[in-house]
This record gives sequence, structure tokens and C-alpha cells, in this order.
Amino acid sequence: MSAAPDRQDLLVLALDVAREAAAFVADQRPVGRVDVAQTKSSPTDVVTLIDQSTERLVRDRLEAARPGDGFLGEEGGLQPGTSSVTWVVDPIDGTVNFVYGIPHYAVSIGAEVDGEVVVGVVIDVVSGEEWTAVLGGGAHVAPRAGAERRRLRATAPSSLAQALVGTGFNYVLELRLKQAAAVTQMLAHVRDVRRIGSAALDLCALADGRLDAYVEQGLKPWDLAAAGLVARESGVLMSGVDGGPDERLTVAAPPAIDEEFCALVRACGF
Repeated sequence: MSAAPDRQDLLVLALDVAREAAAFVADQRPVGRVDVAQTKSSPTDVVTLIDQSTERLVRDRLEAARPGDGFLGEEGGLQPGTSSVTWVVDPIDGTVNFVYGIPHYAVSIGAEVDGEVVVGVVIDVVSGEEWTAVLGGGAHVAPRAGAERRRLRATAPSSLAQALVGTGFNYVLELRLKQAAAVTQMLAHVRDVRRIGSAALDLCALADGRLDAYVEQGLKPWDLAAAGLVARESGVLMSGVDGGPDERLTVAAPPAIDEEFCALVRACGF
């Protein structure tokens, strides 16, 4: 049996590749609105050629460094490998923001070993902020490449009524309308709600205290892999309907308000 891959080595590789990908996205984005190449689950769920090119770049770099690993990308799907490692990649999380020029989108790279995420890297393409996490080793943020990293520790508001909650909406109209109704009910019980447009950056914001809780439906593995590890390693608790977070439901909050927030999510009909 081969030795388990070194997590720090995986982190260094993920960070190097994510930095190159983020620089590529920034360089390739034209002035103005970006053309849409195709749509996925609905006419509003968009893909650009830059999404596709960035994913190819990430896949090529990871394959060159570790040719036996598997790869799961938002645009290209699953390519099984022969090692215990699978890379889970979102080349541009927040594609609609990217299309419109709203400065809130990210490159996200997670590394799974035997099905468990052990390394996560999320880079905000516009600000240059870098969030990193290693399973059991904590989560950190740096304002830019090469800058000093700061350890992330989840903080909680004084009460759920004071919580700023992040969320998102599905691109399928029927589900979106149900989510809108649930959020409407939630507004009476929290400080306010933010829909910023990038699940990965929202989860990192929660880890960094810029949000107090988070709920969303429809998240895919590439949305959750890297940023979910950042959130958990900061101390955030994450759950779903019957266990861990998944496509059906993702709920995230610091321990002090987790139980109360989960109860509110259920009561509101998510």
C-alpha cells in the first residue's frame, strides 16, 4: 500500500495552481460584460469560455505534477484517477458576477484523499485574498500572495437576532421561488440577509467573521470542497438535512448559534 500523500505538499501545489489560475482569469477577462458560451441547469445558469479554459489550465497543471490523481471539475465532470487523491475544482465560483463585472468571484481547489477533503484553497480573483485550510491544521487567510497569513477562528453574534446571514438562490425557477419564500420568513428573525453570489467566498467570509451564518440549497461538491474545509477548520459547524452538507441543504454557523439557526432554517421551510 502506498503512503498517504503529504497534506502540506498538496497545499503548496493547490496554492501554486490556484494563484496561476486566478491570474489567468484576471488577465483574460475583457472590459465590459463577458460573453456566455453556454448554459447548464437553466437559461440563467451560465458558463463562459474563460471558465472552460481556466479549468483546463488547472487540470493540466495538477496532472503534470501528480499524473495519477483524479479530477472533478464543474465544467468537465469526473475523471477518475489511480491514486487516493481527487482534486475538486471550481474554476470560477461566482460566474454570473464574473459575467457582469461584479468584483466577487473566486478560484476554488480542494484535494480529497480517499473521499475526504484534506486541503482547500480559495482565491478571490479581484482582491487577491487567499483562504487556505488543511484538515486538522486550521484555516488561514492572507490579503495577497506572499503576505503574512492570519489564523481564522469562527466568531458568533450576541444572539441569532443579530446574525447577518449569507444565502444564495437556485437557478431552477421552482426551487428559487421556494427559497425566496423561506428567506422572506427568515428575515423576521435575523439582523439581515446577504446574497453576494459566490458560495465559496460566502463560506470563507463566515470563517472570517464577515457573515454570522449561512444557508443554501443546490450546492455542488466543487462549491463545498475547499471553502467548506476553510469554514470547518475555523470552527464553523456545517450540516444538511440528515447529516453533512450536500446539494439538498447546506447550513453553516458557529457553535454558539448553530442549534438555534438550524431550527430556524427548518421552521422557514428550506
